[in-house]
Amino acid sequence: MDCIRKRVNDEIERGWIGSNLECPYHPCHFWGQDCTFCYCPFYPCEDEDLGCSTRGKNGKPVWNCSDCLLIHRKEVGSYVMSEIRSRGIADARDPRMKDLFQDAKKRFWRMGKALMVVGATSDAGKSVTVAAICRILHRRGYLVAPFKSQNMSLNSKVTRNGSEIAMIQTLQSQAAGLKNPDHHMNPILLKPKGDDMSQVVVCGKPFADYRVKEYYDEFVPGPGIRIVKEHVDFMRRRYDFVVMEGAGSPAEINIYDKDIANMKAAEMADAAVVLVVNVEWGGSFAYALGTVELIPEKDRRRIKGIILNNVRGSTDSIRQGAKRLEELAGVPVIGVIPHVEVSLPSEDSEALRGVGGKGSGRYKVGVVRFPRIANFTDLDPLFMEDASVVYVQSPEDLDGVDAVILPGTKNTVADYKWMCAAGISDGLKALRGKVPILGICGGYRMMGSVMDDSVGMESGAAGIYEGLGFFDNRTVFSEYKKTVANREATLLRGDGGEVTGYELHMGQTEVGEEPLFRIERMFGDPWNEGSVKEDEKLFGTYLHGCFDLPAFRRYFLSFVGEGASVSGKEGEKSYKELLEDSLDALADAFEKGLDMDRLMGILEAGE
Repeated sequence: MDCIRKRVNDEIERGWIGSNLECPYHPCHFWGQDCTFCYCPFYPCEDEDLGCSTRGKNGKPVWNCSDCLLIHRKEVGSYVMSEIRSRGIADARDPRMKDLFQDAKKRFWRMGKALMVVGATSDAGKSVTVAAICRILHRRGYLVAPFKSQNMSLNSKVTRNGSEIAMIQTLQSQAAGLKNPDHHMNPILLKPKGDDMSQVVVCGKPFADYRVKEYYDEFVPGPGIRIVKEHVDFMRRRYDFVVMEGAGSPAEINIYDKDIANMKAAEMADAAVVLVVNVEWGGSFAYALGTVELIPEKDRRRIKGIILNNVRGSTDSIRQGAKRLEELAGVPVIGVIPHVEVSLPSEDSEALRGVGGKGSGRYKVGVVRFPRIANFTDLDPLFMEDASVVYVQSPEDLDGVDAVILPGTKNTVADYKWMCAAGISDGLKALRGKVPILGICGGYRMMGSVMDDSVGMESGAAGIYEGLGFFDNRTVFSEYKKTVANREATLLRGDGGEVTGYELHMGQTEVGEEPLFRIERMFGDPWNEGSVKEDEKLFGTYLHGCFDLPAFRRYFLSFVGEGASVSGKEGEKSYKELLEDSLDALADAFEKGLDMDRLMGILEAGE
């Protein structure tokens, strides 16, 4: 406590500085933040609107306000420093600090407004609409965050505190200008394991496995509703606007009274609702009208606007129908959005349905399309190189590939059995030493010699399985313990280079090969990770996101024929910068196609 007060006193003596762009950690929280008080002058305020009491490392209670952003708002930092000067406060222990805190809170703090984006169908464009609105509001100077109460996806990422949330919420968080997404933005994540069974991740940690009926009969009316309410309120206490995303359709009448992802969540957040329809699918007016009419009247009143999304060609032909839709539905059409070509990751494997490949690069990378494929967005940075992807579902799909990737999977053993039954494993063995083969997470395990699931944790049926035998590695599924962590690494091969990624897996692998990466740590010694056999062009790692930076993806592609794109272009952008450009282009298209005055009126008014 004395250390914090000393730092605050130093900050008081220094005076107001606003955003400290020279700080190596800027921004700590959100782009445009005020950095005057790196250490809050009001700590511990013990105000439950802004923080909570938690148990410290010594077991004693400690005030936790790590998620509070109030002091980092520009107008707040400037006001507090000005008042400290005018009131003659020179020490953080001055009892007048408490009065100043109350004055600052009364002047600047309020519960944020919530807007929910629902879709007439799956793939209506809910996710990109939320991302676009978050970016628009961020550019207008608001503090905004995404929220999805319940997401079903096998594409997930790791937050700074080691929690697991859906990948799309991290992208939407980036659109909102937030540096550190957290589990409050996606408190319930469902990860399908096969048949009707899903792992339920709550607050970023594995909670339990549920079948569909058990989930709706036991989890939803029990902890489910409470979890959603607690977290959406948490978000509203910290942001000007919370832009919520629904799931599937909000008018699933067979589960309507148990649906905590759509209109029930909107009710808990007291949110206005906009309905998004994908015009490209055809039948968009019927989808929109049918959705509105199937929603009970008490909830229908929350629907304040309809967005006709993804219109190819001229939007003029849609507008006449939009007027008639307004008359029939009793809801205004607040936007007609053109189709936008942007490079953004897909939310889940539904985006791969019926898709044989992606990209137009010269080098063809075969990606095994597991039934339970997970985190396939790992591959997206490959398209920054001269590469394209073909999805492999039969041995014939391996013909003519220049490289192969075995991606992540939610069920390693079950998907390995599928790959063997399909004959793909034999095809991979025939390509050994001829083309580079990379396994990521589940795919890496399959490349080993043994997968020991003698307790039946992974497959549901106890057994020990022989892998591809590419590596002398043995994976053991022994405990219901999940490794969830962000990593910074160094490539140990080729020209070396920086690698970032994250681990997200059950069980451990005993490695008998040369390592691929060295994992760096801020505290403690580094350790080696992954496996490599350069002479046989075999590579394996647990690091999702290993292609995000150029070092490893170019090293891997250098084993293609005479070598693919292995040297960078001067001034080229990083993958994150390309995502930023795409988010801006998306926001530009939405801002042009939306009636912004109407949207801002809906946002300000709320329900």
